[in-house]
Amino acid sequence: MIAVGFFLLILLGGSLLSLPYFSNSGEPTDFLDAFFTATSAVCVTGLTTLNTAAHWNEAGQFLIMVMIEIGGLGFMVIPIIFFALAKKKVSFSMRIVLKEALNLEKVSGVMNLMLYILKFAVLIQILGAFALSFTFVPTYGWSKGIWYSIFHAVSSFCNAGFDLLGDSLINDQQNVYLIMVVSALIVAGGLGFIVWRDLLSFRQIKKITLHSKIALTVTAVLLVGGFIIFLFTEKNATHLVDGTWPQRLANTFFMSVTPRTAGYTSVDYLHMSHAGLIMTMFLMYIGGTSGSTAGGLKTTTLGILFIQMHATFKGKTRAEAFGRTIRPAAVLRALTLFFITLTLCVTAIMILSITETIPETSGIEYIAFEVFSAFGTVGLTMGLTPDLTSIGKLVIIALMYIGRVGVMTVVFSLLVKSNKAEAKYKYPEESVLIG
Repeated sequence: MIAVGFFLLILLGGSLLSLPYFSNSGEPTDFLDAFFTATSAVCVTGLTTLNTAAHWNEAGQFLIMVMIEIGGLGFMVIPIIFFALAKKKVSFSMRIVLKEALNLEKVSGVMNLMLYILKFAVLIQILGAFALSFTFVPTYGWSKGIWYSIFHAVSSFCNAGFDLLGDSLINDQQNVYLIMVVSALIVAGGLGFIVWRDLLSFRQIKKITLHSKIALTVTAVLLVGGFIIFLFTEKNATHLVDGTWPQRLANTFFMSVTPRTAGYTSVDYLHMSHAGLIMTMFLMYIGGTSGSTAGGLKTTTLGILFIQMHATFKGKTRAEAFGRTIRPAAVLRALTLFFITLTLCVTAIMILSITETIPETSGIEYIAFEVFSAFGTVGLTMGLTPDLTSIGKLVIIALMYIGRVGVMTVVFSLLVKSNKAEAKYKYPEESVLIG
């Protein structure tokens, strides 16, 4: 249901965007480009083959915003709103789907969590739009300024990266206030709703789950670590050296925030150092937290892998952290996800290196950057997206879809699962040399 639901939503959005009603020119949009845009919106990525501000009229931009909202919160938000308004009881099977969509282990309390997510998301986006209006209203006037504030608040919180400014935040590089507000919205959306629930209810229950502890720890390490690395690798960058220290610090911090599946950019990545590009690709591959609007491998997955690695180096058989033992099934799932996602990205890089043209001034990073951006549902690009071939567009579409829906969800929806119990016998054990 999750895999098919997202696909049908993308197909509907792409079909609507291809209509002449939604384009500025009043002419039909090529279906592949419309389908690409719909995939990017529903999968909250931000990669576009068409300029959002120039190609789409206000109706088209509104449709894109709606797809971003539904895609960010999950398509299951539609039936939940219906059930809540109609005051009808949600079936057990629907609760199971919700559990899977939110990556939860238990069915109990899933409806309360979903309603909490809706209230929290609406509140944060309203506050974000209000904060952004202090920049956009004086610049663009009341009607256009309020519309820009709402659109960019939704896009930032859902980690989508779509913008109506034409060139993301590059022209607003010196606006520290705007950069920090967008950063706050990106972090809020990428942390995950379960983490926020734990943080906001900590005063009452005096407890934070292991999931939230790992997510917060890894997020803090990546944000601070990325900021420090970018501070050194980009200290002589021409796109930052002309600014004041507050402006340089804000833009450097933003370079650490936006690869976490956000897609907004205040610098030109074509002028970034190779070390900075590698760090950016790493952050894009990791992405945000499970149960959030973000994509990628996820922070908790990375955390479990490091915890297991630390346990192995210590000669322990169990992965332990914060006074808790992580279930072996979770460790195996993390290892499987790491292997599948890395294999997927490498395969996509190989395909695009055959189908796409790399500029003479760039190397394989020109394609690798795009692949990790699509898989992590980030939206950053070095300029490849508008020039993608038809095959390239289909590859990026597949990466965005898998990155948002989830590798395990897509794999399980394609494979035929056996209901037979595990065999009552096992083959003899034999050791294999490792490393």
